[in-house]
Amino acid sequence: MIIGTGVDLVQVARIRKAIEKWNGRFLSRIYTPQEISYCKDKKQGFLHFAARFAAKEAVRKALEERMDWKEVEIINGLLGNPKVNLRGNARAVGRRQGAKKVFLSLSHDRNYAIAQAVVISDESI
Repeated sequence: MIIGTGVDLVQVARIRKAIEKWNGRFLSRIYTPQEISYCKDKKQGFLHFAARFAAKEAVRKALEERMDWKEVEIINGLLGNPKVNLRGNARAVGRRQGAKKVFLSLSHDRNYAIAQAVVISDESI
Protein backbone atom coordinates (compact mmCIF):
# COMPACT_ATOMS: atom_id res chain seq x y z
CA MET A 1 0.00 0.00 0.00
CA ILE A 2 1.22 3.50 -0.80
CA ILE A 3 1.77 5.64 2.28
CA GLY A 4 2.82 8.80 0.48
CA THR A 5 4.25 10.33 -2.65
CA GLY A 6 6.41 13.37 -3.20
CA VAL A 7 7.76 15.23 -6.20
CA ASP A 8 10.26 18.06 -6.33
CA LEU A 9 11.71 20.13 -9.16
CA VAL A 10 14.90 22.14 -8.61
CA GLN A 11 16.69 24.69 -10.77
CA VAL A 12 20.28 23.50 -11.10
CA ALA A 13 21.45 27.14 -11.13
CA ARG A 14 19.89 27.70 -7.69
CA ILE A 15 21.87 24.84 -6.17
CA ARG A 16 25.01 25.90 -8.01
CA LYS A 17 24.72 29.46 -6.63
CA ALA A 18 24.22 28.16 -3.09
CA ILE A 19 27.29 25.94 -3.38
CA GLU A 20 29.40 28.73 -4.88
CA LYS A 21 28.26 31.23 -2.25
CA TRP A 22 28.29 29.06 0.87
CA ASN A 23 30.47 26.13 -0.34
CA GLY A 24 31.31 23.84 2.59
CA ARG A 25 28.66 25.36 4.83
CA PHE A 26 25.84 24.59 2.40
CA LEU A 27 27.19 21.17 1.47
CA SER A 28 27.72 20.00 5.06
CA ARG A 29 24.24 21.20 6.09
CA ILE A 30 22.40 19.40 3.28
CA TYR A 31 24.50 16.41 2.18
CA THR A 32 26.22 13.48 3.86
CA PRO A 33 29.96 12.93 3.28
CA GLN A 34 29.13 10.02 0.96
CA GLU A 35 26.78 12.20 -1.13
CA ILE A 36 29.36 15.00 -1.34
CA SER A 37 32.07 12.59 -2.44
CA TYR A 38 29.81 11.01 -5.08
CA CYS A 39 28.75 14.36 -6.57
CA LYS A 40 32.22 15.90 -6.52
CA ASP A 41 33.56 12.89 -8.44
CA LYS A 42 31.12 13.56 -11.29
CA LYS A 43 32.02 15.70 -14.30
CA GLN A 44 28.88 17.83 -13.84
CA GLY A 45 28.64 17.63 -10.07
CA PHE A 46 26.11 20.46 -9.79
CA LEU A 47 23.54 18.33 -11.65
CA HIS A 48 24.01 15.51 -9.17
CA PHE A 49 23.85 17.82 -6.15
CA ALA A 50 20.61 19.28 -7.55
CA ALA A 51 19.11 15.83 -8.20
CA ARG A 52 19.92 14.73 -4.65
CA PHE A 53 18.45 17.93 -3.23
CA ALA A 54 15.22 17.28 -5.19
CA ALA A 55 15.23 13.67 -3.98
CA LYS A 56 15.59 14.66 -0.34
CA GLU A 57 12.73 17.13 -0.68
CA ALA A 58 10.54 14.56 -2.48
CA VAL A 59 11.10 12.03 0.34
CA ARG A 60 10.34 14.68 2.97
CA LYS A 61 7.08 15.47 1.15
CA ALA A 62 6.17 11.78 0.85
CA LEU A 63 6.65 11.28 4.59
CA GLU A 64 4.78 14.55 5.27
CA GLU A 65 7.15 15.65 7.99
CA ARG A 66 10.14 17.95 8.21
CA MET A 67 13.43 16.35 9.08
CA ASP A 68 17.12 17.12 8.96
CA TRP A 69 18.39 17.12 5.38
CA LYS A 70 21.22 14.70 6.13
CA GLU A 71 18.81 12.19 7.67
CA VAL A 72 17.56 11.48 4.14
CA GLU A 73 20.61 10.11 2.34
CA ILE A 74 20.55 9.32 -1.37
CA ILE A 75 22.93 6.52 -2.31
CA ASN A 76 23.37 4.38 -5.39
CA GLY A 77 22.30 0.76 -5.62
CA LEU A 78 24.39 -1.95 -7.25
CA LEU A 79 23.13 -1.03 -10.72
CA GLY A 80 23.51 2.72 -10.17
CA ASN A 81 19.85 3.26 -9.37
CA PRO A 82 19.11 5.73 -6.56
CA LYS A 83 18.29 4.36 -3.12
CA VAL A 84 17.08 6.12 0.02
CA ASN A 85 18.79 5.60 3.35
CA LEU A 86 16.71 7.04 6.21
CA ARG A 87 18.64 7.88 9.37
CA GLY A 88 17.82 9.16 12.84
CA ASN A 89 14.49 10.99 13.11
CA ALA A 90 13.69 10.30 9.44
CA ARG A 91 13.97 6.56 10.10
CA ALA A 92 11.77 6.91 13.19
CA VAL A 93 9.16 8.81 11.15
CA GLY A 94 9.21 6.11 8.47
CA ARG A 95 8.81 3.33 11.02
CA ARG A 96 5.99 5.17 12.79
CA GLN A 97 4.17 5.45 9.46
CA GLY A 98 4.79 1.78 8.61
CA ALA A 99 7.14 2.49 5.71
CA LYS A 100 8.89 -0.58 4.35
CA LYS A 101 10.44 0.84 1.18
CA VAL A 102 10.95 4.12 -0.64
CA PHE A 103 10.99 3.99 -4.43
CA LEU A 104 12.90 6.88 -5.96
CA SER A 105 13.26 8.19 -9.50
CA LEU A 106 15.65 11.00 -10.48
CA SER A 107 16.19 12.87 -13.71
CA HIS A 108 18.05 16.00 -14.73
CA ASP A 109 19.05 18.08 -17.70
CA ARG A 110 21.20 21.20 -17.94
CA ASN A 111 18.69 23.42 -16.14
CA TYR A 112 16.49 21.28 -13.91
CA ALA A 113 16.56 18.24 -11.67
CA ILE A 114 13.43 16.36 -10.69
CA ALA A 115 12.74 13.56 -8.23
CA GLN A 116 9.74 11.45 -7.35
CA ALA A 117 9.49 9.37 -4.18
CA VAL A 118 6.86 6.75 -3.38
CA VAL A 119 6.74 5.30 0.13
CA ILE A 120 5.05 1.91 0.54
CA SER A 121 4.05 -0.10 3.58
CA ASP A 122 4.72 -3.53 2.06
CA GLU A 123 6.29 -5.13 -0.98
CA SER A 124 2.98 -6.17 -2.59
CA ILE A 125 1.90 -3.71 -5.24
